[in-house]
Formats: sequence, C-alpha cells, structure tokens
Amino acid sequence: MIVTAIAVVVLIGLAVWRYAGDESETELAPTYLRSPTDFVEVAGVRLHVRDDGPKNAPAVIFLHGFGASLHTREPWATSPAGSLRVIRIDRPGIGLTGPDPTGDHADERSIAVLAALMDKLGIAKAVIVGNSIGGRIAWKFTAAQPTRVDKLVLISPDGFASPGFEYGKPPEVPAVMGLMRDSMPSFMVRMSMQPAYGDPKFMTPPFIERYRDMMLATGVRGAMMARMTQSILVPPEPYLQSITAPTLLMWGEKDGMIPFANSQDYLRVMKNAKLVSYPSLGHLPHEEGVAETIGALRAFLTANTPT
Repeated sequence: MIVTAIAVVVLIGLAVWRYAGDESETELAPTYLRSPTDFVEVAGVRLHVRDDGPKNAPAVIFLHGFGASLHTREPWATSPAGSLRVIRIDRPGIGLTGPDPTGDHADERSIAVLAALMDKLGIAKAVIVGNSIGGRIAWKFTAAQPTRVDKLVLISPDGFASPGFEYGKPPEVPAVMGLMRDSMPSFMVRMSMQPAYGDPKFMTPPFIERYRDMMLATGVRGAMMARMTQSILVPPEPYLQSITAPTLLMWGEKDGMIPFANSQDYLRVMKNAKLVSYPSLGHLPHEEGVAETIGALRAFLTANTPT
C-alpha cells in the first residue's frame, strides 16, 4: 500500500521533471547532524544515533518508518528525557546513516543491527517503539529476542498483507519507481506523504524539505529501492502470538497508508496488547498529534506493568 502510493506520485512527477542528485554528508550535516559523536560503528554500519538521558536509566529505542529519520521523533524523544534513556537512530537505508554497506536491507538484517547496537551501548533490555515498517521490525525483534524487550509500542505497524504486498514474495514495485533515483521534487514528496496525515496542513515546507533531504542523502534512494524489493512479508500471527511483553498499539483512524482496521488483527492475536486510537490523526500520530499522543506514551512507559 505504501509502495502503491509512492508509485502514483512518481508517475505524476514525470510531467514536471526535475533532476535531483545525491546530497553529501558535508551538505546535510550542518542542518541535521547534532555532533560527530552521534555516529556509532556497529555490525559494519556507521549508524546515526542520538542517545539522550541518563545512561543508567531504563532505555527506550525508537524505530522510524519508510522514508523517515530520527528527527521525526524529536518531540516524543525530548518529553521523557531526564527520567529515561532515549535512543533514536536513522535506520540503515535512510538519512545520515545511508545505505547498509552489505546491500542487505531485509528485516533480518535490521534486527541483527538493532541487537548489535544494544550490545554496543550496553543495553540488556529496552522498550522498543516502532512505526510502520519500523513497527514490523520492532515486533519481529521482540519475537526473536523476547528477553531483550521490556515493553513494546507499535504505531500503525506494518505486517499484514495488502493489495500488491502479499505473503511470501517481494512486493509489486512498478518499474517507474526507478525514476525516483533521478528526480525528487518537493511536490512529489508532499503528494506521496499526504495519505499519511489526517490534516495535510501539517506538512509545512520546512517539514517536507527535511523528509526530502533525508531521501537525497548519498545512496539512500537506491537503498530504499532495495528495501522494497527485499521485503518479503510472512504471515505475522506466529510471531505476534509469541509476544508476551506489554504492548501499546497507537493508530490514527485517518491512516491512508495502513488501514486502521488492521489494529483489530493485532488485538486478535496478541496476548497482552491494548489500543489507543485517534479519530483525527493519520499514519504518523506521533508527528501530527504530539499533544494527543504523548500522554498515552508517557503513561505506558512509566506504568509498573509486570513483564
């Protein structure tokens, strides 16, 4: 469904061609890199990481979705800072992290990189928070390494099959999608993202430019194409049924990327999940509705829930 929305926008973009080459780290760093020490070498990847809060405090790790970056979590990340250790990353294949040098952008590689990052930072156990594709990686990681996850937060997570994205085979990625390697005008970015928001007015020009810049980072568009072709969905029920960690589902009812109705699929198979929904928000409630969502997040993170 996400792939289809982007493909439509690429087709429209053919009518207004604008070549867009890669932007180097030197060009992007003054705006998007807080400190050179935010780069962490792990599992053969130089990850762009922000690690805030006391190092001995309980850890929360944020995993963003397709085309996003660690910057999209800024309001959420700063809210619990001081009482929690809050870690954000540009996942391999996006932003200042750039492509995985191995060329492997499948879920299993993402899970291995996350585990290696936790080892590198000395984190035995954490709360994992994932949105969209980041949500799929979050629940797969939790199923694979349950002793390393204290609690799980899934924000409009990906995982169940949809038209063009079936189980057991790569998604149907139209050949025209390859044109995004050479063209990335701001209006195309805006149109591809519009289904993700309940109110399109949220997408201000600076907001769109940040998303565009993260996709223009060197090698990222090729990595995004690789992720599309390497993402093989499997039936999620066996994974989800095995998860016992307390789980918070957060979903905007105006989600135009992954249907809000999918929330019921998760509740049906997960043993210890609850849902908080937002009638006026879309696929990215943590971005669009910070005031509406931060309270639910805080309450869940601080609740003394047995694991």
